[in-house]
Formats: sequence, C-alpha cells, structure tokens
Amino acid sequence: MDRPADSPMDSTAADRPVDSRDRDDEGRARNARPRDGLGRPLPYGADGVPRQPEGVVRAPDETVAEAQRLLDDGKPFHAHEVFEDAWKSGPDEERELWRGLAQLAVGLTHAARGNVTGGARLLRRGAGAVTGWAASAGRERPYGMDLGAVAGWARELAGEVEAGATVDAGVRAPRLRG
Repeated sequence: MDRPADSPMDSTAADRPVDSRDRDDEGRARNARPRDGLGRPLPYGADGVPRQPEGVVRAPDETVAEAQRLLDDGKPFHAHEVFEDAWKSGPDEERELWRGLAQLAVGLTHAARGNVTGGARLLRRGAGAVTGWAASAGRERPYGMDLGAVAGWARELAGEVEAGATVDAGVRAPRLRG
C-alpha cells in the first residue's frame, strides 16, 4: 500500500535514515536508541548514558564489583546487563544465582521508573531465586555476597513500592557484600 511521504507510518527521527534498522553485524535486532540511566529509550540523537557492552566474560568477583558500582551509580538497568553476562557465560550450576540477581536489578529499575506492579513482582521473584539457589547449592555467601540480606532488602523494598514509595535507584541500591 502506498502512503504519502508525510504519513505517520513513514516518519522517523532526523538522525535515523528511513530504511535503517537497528541490527548488529550478524543481523540480530538491536535497539540503537540512546538510553537514560534507568534504561529508558531516548530520542535518536539525544545524549544518553553509555551502554554496557554485551557478552563480557568476567570473573565472578569482577561481576559483583562492576554490578555494585553500577547499582551505586543509580544504574540498575546496566547492572542487570552485567549479571546477565554472568548468567549466560558462567557455569550451569550458577545460572540461577546470576539470573536471580539480574531480576533484582530489573526489579529496582522498574521500581525507580514508577512501575509498582512490575518492580515489586521482580524484586520478590529475584529474592526467591537467590534464596532458592543458596539453599540448593548450600552457599549462603557466594563471592562474598550476603544473599539473605540481599533477599531481605528486595522484599522490604517491594513492600515499600507497593505502599507508594518513590524509589531513587542509587539511594536504594542493595549492598551485595553486606
């Protein structure tokens, strides 16, 4: 179907060519829009926060340190990407640990964005995942992290979010290592 050139279906930002698609070198879809500190997309051409590189393989202690730095900087969306790298590249027996930590970071992201339902749900899901992993693995403090305290932080924050608290991600960042 032909549309006039000024049709809303054909409009794009000035910095993005009409026929351009956000794809990586292998052709996979990648959203190239800049993002703010909480991972929200900004208009093309806007100054955003640099994204975390994907697929970085880090030692577990480096993962914890980098994620904590990002959490402290109020960038839980970016911390989730660090945990996701560990989840995808780490040993199978630790996948649920890193996935649970990623869920906690995404829960904090949603809570800071004002998404009450999603924030509380993901905080509780992540808390359950890390405590479940700790119980099954018999490891309460992997890589120096206090999983019981982290899960307690998440459950408490979930309740506050549901009660209407406004969340500043940097102020409310968890202490992974107590």
